[in-house]
Amino acid sequence: MWCNPLRIGVLSLQGAVAEHIRMIENVGAIAIPIKNVEQLNHIDGLIIPGGESTTIGKLMHNYGFVGAIKHFSDLQKPIFGTCAGLIVLATEIKHQQETYLALMNMSVVRNAYGRQRESFEVDLDLKGWRQAIKAVFIRAPLIEQVGPEVEVLATHKEGIVAVRQQHLLATSFHPELTEDQSMHEYFLGMVKEYQSN
Repeated sequence: MWCNPLRIGVLSLQGAVAEHIRMIENVGAIAIPIKNVEQLNHIDGLIIPGGESTTIGKLMHNYGFVGAIKHFSDLQKPIFGTCAGLIVLATEIKHQQETYLALMNMSVVRNAYGRQRESFEVDLDLKGWRQAIKAVFIRAPLIEQVGPEVEVLATHKEGIVAVRQQHLLATSFHPELTEDQSMHEYFLGMVKEYQSN
């Protein structure tokens, strides 16, 4: 049976937007830069990219995205946060009173792997993956704790770096900065799964 391609939005306020758009197109979906809240009504899944979490958080607040993305999540539409996007999704940010979306039951530490000069790339094993993926860490956050409903997908040096909570997915690293498409393919699989529910 012929199906329309999935429409995946990338929150385009700040950060690695173009790289995610390239990946989405590479895995056969339609990529849509999301610049206003009305666009959320016309997509099947949303990616919140890496960048600077404080800046993304402020712009989300200024443009009305906080409530709109929470409603998008309430509709069981999948959301994928990478690096800063992971921080934005967390219910607790260490050494910071303010949270942003507070959708994923996890406690995170910003810049846990150091500043930009301490960025690195590793081969990472993920739960259920047939082979390791390339993972790029840039001023990456670390997930310190997760709630019982959060599934740990990957760890690095005893720290949690990839998680899933039902229709929500988050990674400390930047899958969009490699040629490995498997994280984006996995996210598209989540979108299809929740469309069929």
